[in-house]
Parts: sequence; structure tokens; C-alpha cells
Amino acid sequence: MGRQMTEMLKGTLEGIVLAILAMRPAYGYEITAWLRGQGFADIAEGTVYALLVRIEQKRLVDVQKVPSEKGPPRKVYTINAQGREYLEEFWRTWSFLAERLEQLHEGADKNV
Repeated sequence: MGRQMTEMLKGTLEGIVLAILAMRPAYGYEITAWLRGQGFADIAEGTVYALLVRIEQKRLVDVQKVPSEKGPPRKVYTINAQGREYLEEFWRTWSFLAERLEQLHEGADKNV
């Protein structure tokens, strides 16, 4: 992943993780594996775990400790009502930005 992609991902990863959790509850490794499966091969587990701590502190998710077959219990994250509101705002913002960027892109193509 190039530097520009990494920087853009930093700004959107919180919304992406909340969108994943809106589909179903998950624990950190599952989220990382899903992201990697979607082409974000260079994403570090530590990045995802740090983000999960932040969204937990912001009270955007509920956390349940679930016994694990290997090692300590896993923290399973579930998006809550506050997290859903935050995610809705994320999608509104994303749509606004995507529309404006597309307009810029189309305008740039016409001037080439």
C-alpha cells in the first residue's frame, strides 16, 4: 500500500470498522482478516486494536468478553446506538466528499 493510501485510510478506518461491526459483531483479529481479504493487505493488527480501544472509549461500541479456545477471552465488539449515529454521519460525510471529488476529477479530465 502506498503512502497516500495509508494516509487516506487513517482518516476513514474508524468509519470502515464501524461499518464492519454494523454487519455483525466481531473481535479484532476477525476485523483485521476481513480488511486484508478486501485488499488492505498491509494493515497492521496493532492499528486495528488501537482503533478499537478508541471507539470503545468514545462509547460507540459495546464489548463482551467471550471465552477463547486458545488463550485469554476475546473482546467481541458490537456497534451500539451511538455508534450507528456516528456511522450514519460518516456515510453522509463520505457521500459529500465523494461527490465533490468526482466533480473535481471530471473537471480535471475535461481540461486535459
